[in-house]
Amino acid sequence: MNKKTGILLITLIVPVFIFLGLKTFGTNHYELPRFIPAIDSTTGEIKMAKRLNPRWNESELDTVFQTIPAFQLTDESGKAFSSKNLQGKIYIANFFFTRCGTICPKITSQVSRATDTFNQDKDIRFISISVDPNYDEPAKLSAYAKRFEADSTRWTFLTGAKKEIYPLILKGFHVPLADASEYDAAIKNPDETFIHSERLVLVDKSGVIRGFYDGTDKKEVDRLIMEIKVLKSIYATE
Repeated sequence: MNKKTGILLITLIVPVFIFLGLKTFGTNHYELPRFIPAIDSTTGEIKMAKRLNPRWNESELDTVFQTIPAFQLTDESGKAFSSKNLQGKIYIANFFFTRCGTICPKITSQVSRATDTFNQDKDIRFISISVDPNYDEPAKLSAYAKRFEADSTRWTFLTGAKKEIYPLILKGFHVPLADASEYDAAIKNPDETFIHSERLVLVDKSGVIRGFYDGTDKKEVDRLIMEIKVLKSIYATE
């Protein structure tokens, strides 16, 4: 065998062995962070609990994370919508109001693009919660949903009592929200009244927050779409 033939054989054979090795022994491990650790109210420390590490089949201490609290609101058709509808689903939440003339249409357009990506996936749901519930009755939500051609089987627009919605958004989804009219009655412009987050929130099947994304930024929403796929891959390998 001459030198050139040997080099050629090595060039051809080595990649084959690398491929076979990866196929036989390689395992892809995806990771996606969890957000908002649970705090022990008596000690002020982060809660820890034992969990089984499936990789090593051993128990280990792990951080306990907060979950989205149970809620019951009203959808765009006027029907009761419970958080139970989202059990066992990956879902994405965003916050808006129909009178918004600034960032809300941008956010809703980006959410619409994300829903199109998963239009055949029954495990993925989207919810849009109004921060102006006194105005955004179901009929207003329905008209807004039609404006963006929302598929009601996968994307739900929600309203309800302000006393339920505001704590849910602030303490459950952990994004900022304020009604400026509560501090200054002279404010009349809706876009100056409701100060809310542009964030989209990714929630896993256990109700734990797995990501925050700027809903006005296409690249950020692209990252959301990618991380939804990563989360699905994690569940598929568990």
